Amino acid sequence: MKFTLSWLRDHLDTRASVDELCLALNRIGLEVESVEQLGAALAPFRTARVLQAVQHPNADRLRVCQVDAGPGIGEVQVVCGAPNAREGISVIFAPPGAYVPGLDITIKAGKIRGETSNGMLCSLRELGLGEDTDGIAELPADTLPGQSYADFANLDDTVIEIAVTPNRGDALSVHGVARDLAAAGVGTLKTFLAETVEGVFASPVEWAISYPEACPWVLGRTVRGVKNGPSPDWLREKLEAIGLRSISRLVDVTNLLSIDLGRPLHVFDVNRIKGGVLTVCRGGGETIRALDGRDYIVNSDDCVIADGAGVQSIAGIMGGEATEVTDATTDVFIECAIFDPVKIALSGRRLGIHSDARHRFERGVDQALPVAALEAATRLVIDLCGGEASEVVSAGTQPEWRREASLRFRRVAELGGLAVPPDECVTILGHLGFETLRRDEDSVTVAVPSWRNDVAQPVLLDPDPGLSAERQAELVAKVAAIEPECDLIEEILRIKGLENVAPVALPALSPVPAAAISPALGRVARARRVLASRGLMETIGFSFISHEEALRFGGAPESLRLLNPIAADLDQMRPSPLPGLLSAAKRNAARGWPDVALFEIGGAFDESGQATVAAALRAGRTPRAPGGGGLPMTFAEAKADAIDLALSLGVAAEALTTTADAPSYYHPGRSGALRLGPKAVLAWFGELHPSVLKEAGVDFPVTACEVFLDRIADPKRRRKNAPALSPLQPVRRDFAFLADKETAVESVLRAVRGAERNLIVGVSLFDVYEGPKVQEGSKSVGVEVTLQPRDASLTDAEIEAVAARIVAAVAKATGATLRS
Repeated sequence: MKFTLSWLRDHLDTRASVDELCLALNRIGLEVESVEQLGAALAPFRTARVLQAVQHPNADRLRVCQVDAGPGIGEVQVVCGAPNAREGISVIFAPPGAYVPGLDITIKAGKIRGETSNGMLCSLRELGLGEDTDGIAELPADTLPGQSYADFANLDDTVIEIAVTPNRGDALSVHGVARDLAAAGVGTLKTFLAETVEGVFASPVEWAISYPEACPWVLGRTVRGVKNGPSPDWLREKLEAIGLRSISRLVDVTNLLSIDLGRPLHVFDVNRIKGGVLTVCRGGGETIRALDGRDYIVNSDDCVIADGAGVQSIAGIMGGEATEVTDATTDVFIECAIFDPVKIALSGRRLGIHSDARHRFERGVDQALPVAALEAATRLVIDLCGGEASEVVSAGTQPEWRREASLRFRRVAELGGLAVPPDECVTILGHLGFETLRRDEDSVTVAVPSWRNDVAQPVLLDPDPGLSAERQAELVAKVAAIEPECDLIEEILRIKGLENVAPVALPALSPVPAAAISPALGRVARARRVLASRGLMETIGFSFISHEEALRFGGAPESLRLLNPIAADLDQMRPSPLPGLLSAAKRNAARGWPDVALFEIGGAFDESGQATVAAALRAGRTPRAPGGGGLPMTFAEAKADAIDLALSLGVAAEALTTTADAPSYYHPGRSGALRLGPKAVLAWFGELHPSVLKEAGVDFPVTACEVFLDRIADPKRRRKNAPALSPLQPVRRDFAFLADKETAVESVLRAVRGAERNLIVGVSLFDVYEGPKVQEGSKSVGVEVTLQPRDASLTDAEIEAVAARIVAAVAKATGATLRS
C-alpha cells in the first residue's frame, strides 16, 4: 500500500514529520517497507531561461542556445535538438554531472558537432514525469532562473509504502491509515463527507442479481453528457506519485477512490451495454477479453457481470474491453458492489489475475460505504467530465454487517500483559470506530464498525467426525465468546504500543533443557557425515520429478500428481531421491566427468506418506589403482555403502540379513535388500536395471543404494558400562564349507554365529568359489571365525569342540559339509 505524505494529510490533520509518522506506523502494526523522497532524483535540475537560440552551423536539426541558469552557474552554452528551443522561454536545465532518469544517462560537458555544450535542456519525459515528446518542457514565462525544479513544481513530496496483513483490508486506504494514526495520537482524523448528487433522470441501465452468494448488493448510476480525456495535473500527479499510470479522467476517478477510500469501482460505457440490464450471475464457459488485453474463460464458480450480448466484466476483479470507456464515451455507468471475499479470491487465483480490485475485495471492504462511495465518484465525474447524474439503481440488499463485541477490562492485563485503565481502553476503541453500546465497572460492549471485517466474525470450525454435534456446537460457542474479546485486546495493545508490554519468559518445562536435536535429525546428520567420509558428494534436488521418471522408479500414483507444477517435467512427487541423482550423474558425464559418487538425504513419497531416505549412487569406474586402471562399479560398492551406513547408525551387524528381492528398477541378479529381522526392509542396494539406464539415456554402469532412516529405531537410553575387554589373545580359524549352489551365504554365516555365542565374537566371509575341484551344483564358502577367550587361554581340545559345534550347526541349518 503506497501513499504520499500530502495525500495522507488530506485525511489527517497533523504536523508530525515523516520520521515520526513512520515510527507510529510501525508501532501500530502497519510496517513501513520504504520511504521515497520524490524530489531526491530531481535535485540537480533547475529552472533556466533561454537568452539566445541560433542555428547550429554544422547541423540542420540542432540549435546553439545561450542559457541563463541562475546564481552559481550563470550563463552557459547548450546544444539542443528540440524543435521548440527558442529565445525567451523558461526551461528545465540539467548541468553536467546530473543523472537523467528518463534516459538513464549522466550529462557530461563536451562538444556536439564542433560546438561546446555544457548541459541539457529537458522534457518532462526525460525527467520521468510524463509522456510528452514534442520537445523540451516550457515553464511559465515569469519563472525565475536558478530555482530547484523539484521545489518549483511541488515535487518535494514523500511516498510511504506500508505492508498490510491480510486481515487488515481497512488499511488498504489512505483514510483507513489516517484513522489508525489518529487513534495512536498522531493528529486528528478529518471526517469524510460525500456530497449527495441528486438524480435528474431515470437510469437507462438497471441491475439484476442471479448469484446472491457472490454478490448480495450492487449499486449504480448513469452520468450522461460527459467528456472524457486526460486527467488534470493534480489527479495525474497524485496517481503517478504512487506508481499508478494515469489512463483517463473516468478511469482515474475509480483508481483514486480505490486508494483514497479502499473502495474499488468500475465504469461502463452506457452506449456499449446491450439490453439495458446488467446481471450479476455465474459464468457459463464464456470467453471474455479483459482490460489487460488477455482472454479468460469463466466457469460456473466465477461471478461475472453480463448484458444482452454476454459477459462484460469479471466481477470484482477486472472489466472487459467490450464496454470499457474511451475518449469517445459520452454516457457512463458507475458500478459499486459488495462481493464475497472467498469467491473473489478463488476466481482470481484460478484465472491468474492480480488486480487492485481483487486485492481489496478478497480482504474485505467497508460494508456500509457503497452509497457514500457512489456519491463521491459521481461528484468527481461531474466535476472533471461534466454531465448530469441519473437516479441510483440497485439490486439485492445491504449485508447484515452489524456485530457486537465485549471486553472485560481486567483481561487486557491478564491476557495482554499491559495494564490499561478502563477509560483509556474505551477511548482507544472509540477512536478506532468502535462505538460504546453498554458499559459497567468491569466491562464494555461495543459495536464493531463496518470497515473492520476481521473483528468478531462468525466462527467456522472444520467438522470433527470424532465429536458429537453437541460438543462441536459447544466448542463453536466457546470460541465465539473468546475471540471477539481477544480482537479488542489486540486493538488496544496495538495502539498503546506493543513495545510497552514487558517481556515475560515462558515457564520452563523441565530443569534440564531438552535436546536441541531429535534422534531423527541426529541420524540424518550422522548419515551425512558417514556417506561423505566414504567419498560421496552431497547433492540437493527437487522433491518432484517428471511423471515418466517416477514410473521408472517405483510408481507414480495420481494422488501424488501436482496440479500446478512449476514446470511441465516436474509434475510428480518423487518416490525416491535416486532419479535426481541419476540425472546429476548424466549431466556430469555429458561434461566429461562420468566417474561420480553422489548422495542425497531427503524425502521419498508414496500414498502412505513421506519417508526420509539416504540415497547413494556411484557411476562409471572406481579410481585408478597403481599398476592398473579403474574397474566398473559393481553392486558390492553399493552394498558396502548401505551396510557401513546401517552399522554407523547403531544397527547391530548380527541383526542384518540380506535377501535378493530389490525393486524392479534394480538389476534382478545384482541387487538385494538389507533387512532387520525377516520382514523389515532397512535398505535396497545393487546395480540399476539396464532398461532403466537405457530409458534415462545413460550408457555407463551405475550402482545405488537407498537406506530408510525412519526405520532405524531410536537408541535405547542405557547406562554405558566400560566394555569387558579380555587380556587374552583371540583365536582365528578358517572353515571351508561345501554347500549347495542355491544356498544363501547369509544362512551359513548365521548358523556359524549361533553355534557358540560365548566365544565367537566375529564371523566374516572371505571366499565363495565355484569351479574345478568342486562338484557341479555346489560351491565352496570360506568363513573366518574369531574366538575370544575370557578367563583362560583355550586348549586345543576346547578349540576343536567349538569347531565341531560350528560344523554341526551349519550342517543342520543348510546341509553344508566341511570341505575336505
